[in-house]
Amino acid sequence: MKVILFCGGLGMRMREYSETVPKPMVPIGYRPILWHVMKYYAHFGHKDFILCLGYKADVIKRYFLEYNECMSNDFVFMNGGKELKLLHSDIDDWKITFVDTGLTSNIGMRIKAVQKYIEHEKMFLANYTDCLSDVPLPKLIEEFEQTNNLASFVAVKPRATFHLIDMDGGGVVKSIRHVAKAGARINGGFFVLRPELFNYIRDGEEMVEKPFQRLITERKLMAHLHDGYWACMDTFKERQELEDVYSRGVVPWAVWNNHHEIEQK
Repeated sequence: MKVILFCGGLGMRMREYSETVPKPMVPIGYRPILWHVMKYYAHFGHKDFILCLGYKADVIKRYFLEYNECMSNDFVFMNGGKELKLLHSDIDDWKITFVDTGLTSNIGMRIKAVQKYIEHEKMFLANYTDCLSDVPLPKLIEEFEQTNNLASFVAVKPRATFHLIDMDGGGVVKSIRHVAKAGARINGGFFVLRPELFNYIRDGEEMVEKPFQRLITERKLMAHLHDGYWACMDTFKERQELEDVYSRGVVPWAVWNNHHEIEQK
């Protein structure tokens, strides 16, 4: 199944990095978050990727054009370096299509720009590339496949420290609850979609706003509730939190490793 990855945003809330690299290339450990997302999908057998590029697309292209397997895998060094034998490989069986989808395009515009690459597929996957999770992808796909819905997304509990406030008409607070305890769910950025979705996206529209509202009206949108690990890298602070998790060596999103342990390089 093909995987569309949205990689073109400006990442303004990651200003510490965004002036030099696009947000998908911000590192977690010694690889960019984009690699972690792609590795997640590849683990489940989905290795045909379409990258929707925009801001600093050259940085992403160069990363893969210059990708050196020896820098991230064990290998045998022989004959003074004239011969190298990889003991493991990351991306040798990945197929990656690089598509310029515009510098300022929103998600709806980006997915429309790559429509021709997936319009003959029965279903396809999509991801914002700034979230990491251990969501069971086969279950997510199976649940969706058994329905007539056109779109599905993972609904997760927000990790923010904000509080929800309920007030009466005079501004008097009736209740205040931590957002995590209020039962609220947010879009976790992991999608399963059918090509018929394109019939619901009009020019210039953001994918999850008006198009999804049309799907809701026709009862063709579903959500998969996930209470396992999920984290977003939308700010520098959140990037540091992910880096801290990674540095401890047991990484919840690394479903490709036994017990989700990351080998420290």
